[in-house]
Formats: sequence, C-alpha cells, structure tokens
Amino acid sequence: MLLSDYQGLSATSDAKFRCDADGIISLLKAITVLGSTGSIGTSTLDVIRRWPDRFRVYALAAGQNIDAFTKQILEFQPAVAVVATPEGLRSLTERLRSSSLPHSAWPELSCGPRALIEIAIATEVDFVLSAIVGVSGLEATYEAVRRRKTVGLANKEVLVASGKLVMDAAREHGATLIPVDSEHNGAHQCLRAGLRDEAVKLILTASGGPFRSTPAAQFASLTPRAALNHPTWKMGPRITIDSATLMNKGFEVIEACWLFDFDTADVEVVVHPQSTVHALVEYRDGSVVAQISTTDMRMPIQYALTYPERADAPVPRLDWRECRTWEFFPPDFEKFPLLGLAYEAQNARDSSTCILNAADEIAVEAFLNEQISFPAIADVVSATLSRMPSRTARSVGEVLEIDIESRAVARECVRQRAAVQA
Repeated sequence: MLLSDYQGLSATSDAKFRCDADGIISLLKAITVLGSTGSIGTSTLDVIRRWPDRFRVYALAAGQNIDAFTKQILEFQPAVAVVATPEGLRSLTERLRSSSLPHSAWPELSCGPRALIEIAIATEVDFVLSAIVGVSGLEATYEAVRRRKTVGLANKEVLVASGKLVMDAAREHGATLIPVDSEHNGAHQCLRAGLRDEAVKLILTASGGPFRSTPAAQFASLTPRAALNHPTWKMGPRITIDSATLMNKGFEVIEACWLFDFDTADVEVVVHPQSTVHALVEYRDGSVVAQISTTDMRMPIQYALTYPERADAPVPRLDWRECRTWEFFPPDFEKFPLLGLAYEAQNARDSSTCILNAADEIAVEAFLNEQISFPAIADVVSATLSRMPSRTARSVGEVLEIDIESRAVARECVRQRAAVQA
C-alpha cells in the first residue's frame, strides 16, 4: 500500500500501520497470545518486542501469574486482557489501579473460557499463538481455526485430544496452522524442500530427558526434583516430566500424524541428546533433509510469526567453526512405555488419544505431589486407557466430556496406585 492510498482508509479504523523510508504503508500484524505468562508466551512477547515495526499485541490471556501478567499489560498495552477466573480478574484490577497506567489506557478486562474464544476470533486479530497448557485452550484454538485465523500451535493438547476435528476445520475453512514446538516446526521447514507426496518418513528427535542413561531399576526411587532437571530445555513442570517419561515425544508423534498427514508407521523417534537437529524428513529418492538450529524457542516462534518469510535470527547463530559431535540412538520402549502407548492410541483413531492426554496430566500431577512413583505414571495412564470406553467425538463438547470422564477414572487409578505404594 502506497502512502497516497492511505487516504482511502477509514479514520475510525482500529488497524495500525507502519511506514517505511520509501513511503510504503503496511499493516502491523495483530497478535493474540493465549498463555502469555508461560515459557512459550514470554518467548513470543520477546520476539514481538524485537519487531515493533511488524507486530502489535491485540490481546493477552494468562492463568494464575497475575504479577507477571500485569507487567506484560503495562509494557505491551493490549486492547484486551483475559484471565482464567473471577478471582484473578479482581486481583488484576487491583494491580492496575495501583499502577501508573491511567484508567483511560487500560485494556478491556475479562475472564473465563468465553473470553478466550472472543480474543481468538476477534476481527482485528491476524495471528493467534495457542500456548495454554492442557485442554483449556482447545475451544479458543478450534474457533480461531474456524474463523480462518493463522494459528501458531504450541499447545499439544489441541491435536492430541481433538486432532481430527481441528484438522477437518482447518481444511474446511482454509486456516493455516504453523507448529511452534521445535520438532514440528523443524518438520514444517523440512517439508518445504519437496512435494508432500515425495516425503516417505518423518523423524522426530528427542533429548532423552534427564533419565536417558538411568537404569530402569532405579526409576522407582526417582524424585520430582530430579525429573524436573531437564538437560536441554527450560519448560513448565508438566511438559518437563513428560519429556522425562518420553510421553512428550509420544504426543508429538500424534501431532505429527495430524499436522503432516503421516501414518504412525512413517513417523520415527530418535534420541538426540544434543537437541540441535530438531527434525528430519526422508524423501523417496533417499535424500534426508534436516532442520538444525540453536536450542532456543524464539527461533520456531519467530518462524511462525513471520512465515512464509524468514526474518533475521532472534538469537546467536550456530558457529560452524566449533567442533561438534551429534549422537542418535533408538528410544527404549520398554524403559519408557508411554511412547509405545502413544503410538497405539493414535493407531486407534478414536478418543484414545484424548484419554491418554487426560490420564497423563492427572498422573504427572500426582507424581509431582509425591502421591505416586515415577514408573506409576505409565501404570496410571495404561490403567485409564483400559478402563475408559473409546468412541469417536463429533464435537469439541464431546471431546471435553471425554476429557472430564478420563480424569475421573485416572484419579481413581492414582488412589489405587498410591494405596499399593503405601
């Protein structure tokens, strides 16, 4: 858009623009961040902070960390701010009152699931970053897809719990989903090297977690503190424990099948402790294309925000003058049984993946609360899968019902397991 064309735009429009040195006007991309105070959310805001001439924050949504959320509001001044609960809303209001931000500059404040949906589907929004942990972000993300938004997907549960519904909606409405997880983001980049029907195998890499070299005989004595000590990434508690059990990689297998239309037989996991090669795609001619980058989540986040462009790296580049050793090992399915359960659940093509996710969340919470042992996480998930009848969900509402039922069964399995351990 040229400067001379700007006169035709409504003076009352909420759209914001940038003008470069040649007088070219372009829209700032308006972003909604679902889960802004988590590790992915804060990294996303750091990327936006680096590109004030390309992005603006339309809305932020957070859970319990009201102090951090208040600071984000003061810095980015979104039009809308959403918290999870009425209590959180009251707390946020009190903090804003005691801040230096004049009331006239406050964002619209709201709370609850409906408010999340509204900031995801708002007409002003160009890009939705879905980073709320758990199924709490499912409805908002699904509705954003149905409104043809570009979605940066960092919430595993969206596709693990409801992959068919979300991908069917994306195809029907022409929405773009760009994965933010480093492995899927890497796969997305690798698949740009050829036609999709030329790709025959997707390889996802796993760090192996903190217990890659720990004998299985020692697993019963492992503590939450040890499991939270991830060797490569800094993440939230649940995803860190899931990385220790390789459940996180199982979820990624499920996601990859939906995102890139692969069968489970064509998605392979390899343990790569250096976490520098994030994904590989093998093509029918035997060529293998790998995506390699610094282990910093700002890399895939920026890729998603700027796609299909590639902007200047937000972090230091790899120095190829340094000597490097990259190792690759097959995963131990006996030692880490949750990875195998994920393959089985995806093969079922029904509600099994939703049950798997719900049971894992309950089991991980119980382990972190020292109710069950580390190996019992897999026991609880397996028991829940065997007790829950599988079915095909035809709506997000049915997915959420299955999730609730599965959590109830998993809690009972935790109680039984805890009683045995006692």
